[in-house]
Amino acid sequence: MPKIAVTGHRDLTDATTESVRTAMREALTTRGDRLIGLSCLAEGADQLFAHEVVRAGGKLHAVIPAADYRDFLPVGARDAYDDLKDRAARVHKMPARSCAPESFMAASEFMLRGADELFAVWDGRPALGLGGTGDVVTYARRKGIKVHVIWPDGARRS
Repeated sequence: MPKIAVTGHRDLTDATTESVRTAMREALTTRGDRLIGLSCLAEGADQLFAHEVVRAGGKLHAVIPAADYRDFLPVGARDAYDDLKDRAARVHKMPARSCAPESFMAASEFMLRGADELFAVWDGRPALGLGGTGDVVTYARRKGIKVHVIWPDGARRS
């Protein structure tokens, strides 16, 4: 059963969101319904991926970076977070009490320890801070995990 983790930008434009959703759907379709998707359920790429894993019939494993993570998310992303967390076959709560760059990186490292592949919705630029998409991609590559970059032509961050 393939295990795929996700990392990616939170601030995708509406048009980019749709093109990324289409690219994820196509990529997940080729992996079958026996896949396991690992996601922190953040707004943007993480939630898109989680929705597509569920849509494909795969099992969603949520990794919650810190006890106050839901409150850290933008208000507009909380309903989707709640729904996806409820749909998850497994929920792993990391030990951090509050959100910080270190807790995000620790959650990503945890996901990658259980992953065969990483889907990265990534513009190719360095991370803006510890635990950003660029850091997660670098960590995955250093660990020998296959990275599938999803950044369709014309993709933009808002």
